[in-house]
Amino acid sequence: MTFRKILQAAFIMLLFCLGCHAQIKNNQKILLIPFEPAKWDTTAAKAEFVAYKGAKAIKMHPHGGQINVKGLMFTNGTIEFDTQPIDAETRGFGPIGIYFRQQNAKESEYVYLRTKGDDSKRDNDDIQYAPVVNGVLLFNMMSPYDGPAPVHNKEWNHVKLVVSGMQMRVYVNNMNEPVLEIPRLESSSKAGTIGFDGLAYFANLMVKPNDVGNLSALEGIDPTKHDMNYIRNWDVTASRIMGQGKELTTDDLPKDSTQWHQITAERRGVINLSRKFGASDTGRYVWLKTTINSTKEQVMQMQLGFCDEVYVFANSKLIDADKNQFGLPLAKFPNGCLNIDNSMVNIPLKVGANTLLIGVVNNFYSWGIIARLRNLSGISLKN
Repeated sequence: MTFRKILQAAFIMLLFCLGCHAQIKNNQKILLIPFEPAKWDTTAAKAEFVAYKGAKAIKMHPHGGQINVKGLMFTNGTIEFDTQPIDAETRGFGPIGIYFRQQNAKESEYVYLRTKGDDSKRDNDDIQYAPVVNGVLLFNMMSPYDGPAPVHNKEWNHVKLVVSGMQMRVYVNNMNEPVLEIPRLESSSKAGTIGFDGLAYFANLMVKPNDVGNLSALEGIDPTKHDMNYIRNWDVTASRIMGQGKELTTDDLPKDSTQWHQITAERRGVINLSRKFGASDTGRYVWLKTTINSTKEQVMQMQLGFCDEVYVFANSKLIDADKNQFGLPLAKFPNGCLNIDNSMVNIPLKVGANTLLIGVVNNFYSWGIIARLRNLSGISLKN
């Protein structure tokens, strides 16, 4: 017996000790996770183990929480499973999600399906990638990473995730064409458990460690990377709690004694305040500051994406205040989520150095901004 076969045999014995079934095909390990109470952590969930449509399954209850596979550490590979919504026709919207590489409640990758009453209708948000970063679900920051998907209400949906280093592809029912292609996974977690949530049945979980097909482990292209017009370098204050119903005024501007720290844009030019400051606190705010140098007096247009609320000051004068929150009447396109097309601000500039201050308020899930000048005529940035 070769050394490789000895290792494979030992691996299979270990899996059976843990209660998982294993196959090895073309030297590729395949883990079949039984839907049995001993193999799942359901302490945070309202769920029951059932036989459904010929499969051992978990049936989640309303507000059921999350279930996790015990003793599995997933890094790279393929994850496949089946899921069927419960009562989607009557309740309409309902997320059905899978967590992977989940270290804890603060760091995890997450993909979810949005169910609807009429499953024949396709929308651009049928499926979304929304990582958990520093305790915050970034769904309202990740609208570029959602898309249409054929989600059925009355039958099993087969879902496949291929995860390779920084990238991921997701398939739903059609295994030949991905419904999502994620160029960079955003959580800080690189390995962790697998779990599910949402009002649905789950069955037939199969994991193929390190089976990534032809998907590169390297970060994919960021189309904004070489665009000089984005304002990528800012200074930021510590966060403070803002009283209910209060708005920021000149009295709230930073003082000479205010301490500042550098913060740099991530992909798409995003200043991700959730990554720095963690879980949401209603009415929390920070100040962002940068310098714009102008060779002439002019009014410069700035594209500004933001969530949830901003107060823009140029040289200590308020020039714009706006709100963008999911589910509220003032929500901007698209659906109150962070996007470079949220708004346009006219910035009056004097000759020389101009101080741009933006007060950013957090009221709902993730928060941050994207700022881009329409042109750089006579302009130099702190980049």
